[in-house]
Amino acid sequence: MRRPGPGAERWFDQEAGPVVRPYAVTRGRATPLGGTLDLIDVVNAVDQPDAGSAGLGPEHRLLLTMCREPIAVADLVADTDLPLGVVRVLLDDLRQHGLITILRAPRADAPRMSVLQSVLEGLRTL
Repeated sequence: MRRPGPGAERWFDQEAGPVVRPYAVTRGRATPLGGTLDLIDVVNAVDQPDAGSAGLGPEHRLLLTMCREPIAVADLVADTDLPLGVVRVLLDDLRQHGLITILRAPRADAPRMSVLQSVLEGLRTL
């Protein structure tokens, strides 16, 4: 919706609501302290916040509510519309407060370059 302001035109969008930058939600942190979470790692709430968790914001509490049942990081990102990096930092905060557990998905070892090169050569001969 466009409404003219005094002396200048301004753009307003009543449906957008307040806009908060991702770095404000994470207090300027870009990476979690406890290591990066994969999209397929599963998160589960183990406790509710206590008085010592006063530093938790509304996004923390939303994630904690969503984690009452085990849920993958990818689903949290999709359901909250928060960027992946923000969700990772917020989940790390919850983990540090002892409010969630994280079940890390098994990681496959990356194939060696020689194996990839052999596959590529085999494909080229087809």
